[in-house]
Amino acid sequence: MAFFLETLIGGLMAGMLYSLVALGFVLIYKASGVFNFAQGAMVLFAALAMARFSEWIPKWTGIDNLFIANLIAFAIAAVLMFVVAWLIERLVLRHLVNQEGATLLMATLGIAYFLEGLGQTLFGSDIYKIDIGMPKDPIFMLDTVFPGGILVNKEDVIAAAIAASLVILLSIFFQKTTTGRALRAVADDHQAAQSIGIPLNRIWVIVWCVAGVVALVSGMIWGSKLGVQFSLTTIALRALPVVILGGLTSVPGAILGGLIIGVGEKLSEVYLGPYVGGGIEIWFAYVLALVFLLFRPQGLFGEKIIDRV
Repeated sequence: MAFFLETLIGGLMAGMLYSLVALGFVLIYKASGVFNFAQGAMVLFAALAMARFSEWIPKWTGIDNLFIANLIAFAIAAVLMFVVAWLIERLVLRHLVNQEGATLLMATLGIAYFLEGLGQTLFGSDIYKIDIGMPKDPIFMLDTVFPGGILVNKEDVIAAAIAASLVILLSIFFQKTTTGRALRAVADDHQAAQSIGIPLNRIWVIVWCVAGVVALVSGMIWGSKLGVQFSLTTIALRALPVVILGGLTSVPGAILGGLIIGVGEKLSEVYLGPYVGGGIEIWFAYVLALVFLLFRPQGLFGEKIIDRV
């Protein structure tokens, strides 16, 4: 029982991080109606900025306090992501208003390759580390209930708490604020939203800025765990089954989908791996997503599209 709970908790922690990355996809889709293939590149670009600025700030300012240096680096990286979001809207999206979804999709592919190249040009292509002070030592919980207790990684707990807090804040933002309701209106119909006075360009800037902050937090956490390297772009690929499961238009779906994928990967690797061979953790999420595409393509919380002719 203790081992099962240990695996379950590990899956929930990983699932919350998947949810955070998937949230970036949902944000862009809700505002523009297009799947943002640049999300992985945004995570990488933000992580590179955070890693390099946290390394440069002490040299430039003489600050030797890790917390203050990281705080300044985070602020600078956030401003940089805001600038990137503004430039994307100004130079790309503004000229593609009311275009076909395939056109916007190809635009995000171009943005992805551009950000990958720009990140390498500005910050280098080596493997960097982000030290945000999260403890990496494991702890034992419930040792009075189970013999030996349950082994939990402190870093995973803190990372999951940060991800959960951001997810909750964004959920409140979408449901309770005027801007959040405007974002949902824009996603439903661009032309109708413009006709009632919703400024489409400003909404897109806001949502890309928010997605940039989500990418920064995601990159910071994953960079702290895995190191900042160009394989971070594949984190977005791991989040694809999450949005398929939860639904492209649902913030709660991104959360629940991430938890299901995280727990499913861990449990399948431990309990099914010995029977089907190793590596099940790599492909389990995609098989589950395929099943959902066959029987419920809109996902758990996605809206079913009905075309009337």
